[in-house]
Formats: sequence, structure tokens, C-alpha cells
Amino acid sequence: KRVIPARDMIQTGMWMVLTVGVYALSRSLNRRWPSPWTLPVLTSTALLMLLVVASGAGLEGYAGAQRHITGWLGPATVSLAVPLYRYRALLLRHGWRVSAAIVFGTLVAMLSAIVLARLLGLSSALQAALSLKTATAPIAIALAPQLRATPAIVAGIVVAAALLGSMVGPVLMNRMEIRNPLARGLALGTICSGQGVAGAFAEAELSGAAASVAMGLAAVVVSLLAPPLG
Repeated sequence: KRVIPARDMIQTGMWMVLTVGVYALSRSLNRRWPSPWTLPVLTSTALLMLLVVASGAGLEGYAGAQRHITGWLGPATVSLAVPLYRYRALLLRHGWRVSAAIVFGTLVAMLSAIVLARLLGLSSALQAALSLKTATAPIAIALAPQLRATPAIVAGIVVAAALLGSMVGPVLMNRMEIRNPLARGLALGTICSGQGVAGAFAEAELSGAAASVAMGLAAVVVSLLAPPLG
């Protein structure tokens, strides 16, 4: 077994505490001044990046905390089963509508990205990368080599698209007077993957449950359609 130096353990613990603290601060800012610009995932990411750069630790210094925090994603994902079970009857009752909304929403998102990329004259690799933007990051990265896209670029596009969708999506739905929590959850989960699920749960538990279903099904749709479309 490799012995981890005490200094590295302390540094990892410090960054984990700072990460949780920064996110808690971001939540407080969003509750006090609700706005797309105070979205917790946006403000906490920006603040953490500033802290990492200012401290001189760099990505290597933050790597230990990142590994531990990423490990929390497993239990967090499993916990999504609780609201899904609670609202299973409602989701099953509208099963075909839910499925159709997710499939067509994902297809429109993929095709619009490809068409826009072609109109802008982007390379085929970037077109392929943009077609994966609605999938979760792990699935998009796994699909990238099949489409001859760069995994790092794909990961950046997925995160940026999810962040932008989480910021703009609720505002657009409010302007369009879309209030139904099921519809809002499906939209956020389909377009914004994990970040959309978090935003949907912040609105209502039903929205979060719908977003969880949408995130999973959208990832399946992207996996099936990306290779032929790319």
C-alpha cells in the first residue's frame, strides 16, 4: 500500500472543507439574491477556481479533494431512487408523454447543435462534440473516440452547455409561463443533465424526479443517435 504523506492528507481535507464551504456560501447568495448569475454551481465553480489559482496549488493540489468528492457521486445518484419511487405512479401514468418529450427534446438539441455548427463552418470533430452536449459527461467522453472527437473538448462542451441551460432554462420557462413541475423537470433533465437535475430538485421534488428520468433516458438516446448522426 502507498503511504499518503500527512501533508497531502491535510491539503486534501482543507480543500474538501473549502469546497463544501464555498458551495454553502453560494447557496446562501442565491437564496438572498436569486438570479441566473448567482446559480450555486456557477458561483461556487468561479470562487473555487479563484482560490485554487490564488493559492498556487493548481489542479495537482486540488486532485486529492476532487477524487474524494467525485466518490460522493455514487451515493448521490443512488439517492435519486427515493423521489423516483415516490412519484412512480405519476411518471408511469404519463409514461408515453414523458418518453416522447425526452426523445424528441434530445433529438432537437442534437440536430440544432449539428446544423448550427455546420452553418458556422466548424470542423467535423467539433460538430461531433457538440452533438454530445446533452449527454452526461462520462457517457459523452466514452462516445467521443467513436466520433473522432477530443474527449477533453467534449467534456468542456457538456459542462458549459449544462451550466448555460441551468442559467437560462428556468428564466425562459418562466417567460413562457411553463409552471408545471413535471414539464420543467423534464426540460432541465433533458438539456442540462446533472446540473439540470440539481436545479430541478431546488424547485420541487417532482421536478427533480422527472429530471432524473430525463437525464438517464436522454443519455441513452444520445448513445444511440450520436454515431449515425456524427
